[in-house]
Amino acid sequence: MHTRADRHLRTVKLAKDCAELGARVRTIHSITGLPPREIQRLFFNDPQAIPRGRPPDSPEWYHSANLLFRTDASIFATTYRRLRQASFGPDDALVGAYRHYRTVCQKPYRISFDRAFDLASHTDGIWIAKFPSFSVVTCPSCVSEFLTALGTVPRSDACPFCKLVHRYGNDPRVQTSFPVHPLPHPTAFQQEMMMQQKDEPEVDGDCDARTPSFPGDTGSG
Repeated sequence: MHTRADRHLRTVKLAKDCAELGARVRTIHSITGLPPREIQRLFFNDPQAIPRGRPPDSPEWYHSANLLFRTDASIFATTYRRLRQASFGPDDALVGAYRHYRTVCQKPYRISFDRAFDLASHTDGIWIAKFPSFSVVTCPSCVSEFLTALGTVPRSDACPFCKLVHRYGNDPRVQTSFPVHPLPHPTAFQQEMMMQQKDEPEVDGDCDARTPSFPGDTGSG
């Protein structure tokens, strides 16, 4: 049986993982429920190091994003969906899928941790989203999984991976972003996640109903 201290330590560890992956204070608060000032005190000793600006909070950007952004978003989202289907909690799936995304994509990463959090939220209808607006579907042509609007009928002309392959031979930017090398199989990654997962309770999602202030939360996002 896990004590309250055990649950708190797990929450702090989760917050630390998010901070190390570049999460804003508001994002860490949404995932863990820790007070914003405590997050700042624990993980941002230098006030200048606090990520500035409001985090992404709308799914609309994806539909107007260019091919490379949509491809990167799909790589993250498909891994996140596989982990959720394997019974990982949303917080573990988010952190694990984002780490995996950073192992298979080139720097600079087009999808920030805050953007990944936004995608996961609007895929599952959790955290900052009241209902799902994304789903992961399978392309009928190349059989790749990709992110699309909820309820969309899968079509090859909407698949970012089909478009990527079509443009690969003539687009140096695509070639640079996706150099030819073997990618780790998602099943192997899923098994690694399961081996690393400890028998820990879910994070208590109940937060103070009041709207807190967030260090570094200036401007629009």
